[in-house]
Amino acid sequence: MRAIEIPEPGGPEALKLIDRPIPEPAADEVLIKVTAAGVNRPDAMQRAGNYPPPPGASDIPGLEVSGTIASVGEQVTRWVEGEKVCALITGGGYAEYVVANDHCVLPAPEGLPLEHAAAVPETFFTVWTNVFERSDLGDGSVFLMHGGTSGIGTTAIQLAREFGATTFATAGNDEKCRAAEGLGAKRCINYRTEDFVEIVKEMTDGYGADVILDMVGGDYVARNIKVAAKQGRIVNIAYQKGAKVELNLLPIMMKRLTMTGSTLRMRPPEEKGVIANSLLRYVWPMIADGRVKPIMDRSFPLEDVAAAHTYLDEDHIGKIILTM
Repeated sequence: MRAIEIPEPGGPEALKLIDRPIPEPAADEVLIKVTAAGVNRPDAMQRAGNYPPPPGASDIPGLEVSGTIASVGEQVTRWVEGEKVCALITGGGYAEYVVANDHCVLPAPEGLPLEHAAAVPETFFTVWTNVFERSDLGDGSVFLMHGGTSGIGTTAIQLAREFGATTFATAGNDEKCRAAEGLGAKRCINYRTEDFVEIVKEMTDGYGADVILDMVGGDYVARNIKVAAKQGRIVNIAYQKGAKVELNLLPIMMKRLTMTGSTLRMRPPEEKGVIANSLLRYVWPMIADGRVKPIMDRSFPLEDVAAAHTYLDEDHIGKIILTM
């Protein structure tokens, strides 16, 4: 099979197209003939040498795929050859075949092109576990999403809208802000020219945000505490501006805030399976009837993976995929 490897860490040019043997599924795994693979920020971090795969995972980048079942392990009973699926994986997605743990495989959502289904697992798993399970976002809540036009952001805004929350978002230019508002954000704040703390406070009559999902870190940590409502929940899933900050912790105590964070890749398959079951129950019907969908920006053929990673750092809106 064709696959992408990273012989040495570096920029997009470090990604090399090679031939690899087709992997064999373990007893609790399936082999997927890949139609498309999502391109995500953690892939770029791995390419740069800052996010190594966990023990036992493939060194090939790629954390989400769509495709068809090619074969199944001896313990797998849910799937048969030829079924269309999407899967969350710990690595190996940038290839024509990949193995996935049975717990982390879902049927490709009805009504969605199979290529587009590759843009679902990483973002939808991440948003569901952090915003709804860990932070209990619900009807009437105020939600602040940083990075509103990222894959995570476009997914979170749509799901928050469907669950009755009022959403604010941040983005880096006016075009992106309009896109976020088109998906359901009440107001998207251009972080280069506006202060999200002031605007969210003003537009909620001083109340603030019940739930904040942040992938920025750095100086946003203190500003999130400032804009959080009493008993608010702040979740960090990345620290693009740095994880080490100096904080006044008193407001956390006075507001009774919860500050937490999580990663997805290192969690055991059984935990991911619980998230998968919730998505199948609550979110897959929304995708099937068109209320929610992955927002697609561009697709690239596998051999143009360097161009896809270069584009990841440009002003894209939504998801980027590789097609096989």
